Amino acid sequence: MEDLKLGLYQHFKGGYYEVIGLAEHTETLEEMVIYRSYSKEKELWVRPKEMFLGNVLVDGQEVPRFRYISEL
Repeated sequence: MEDLKLGLYQHFKGGYYEVIGLAEHTETLEEMVIYRSYSKEKELWVRPKEMFLGNVLVDGQEVPRFRYISEL
């Protein structure tokens, strides 16, 4: 699994999110990504790291679910 950089990412649907850290699930110890909406600071999200860094199919083409943009 590739390393996760902190900073700004773009979701494949267009939204921008700031990755603020990593955490471990208390039961499974699975790595989880903690991130927030770049436009709505109060919205916090968590997603398994494997899923965050994974790909999705868009119009028959595989693209990253989240694409790294830059440091903040």
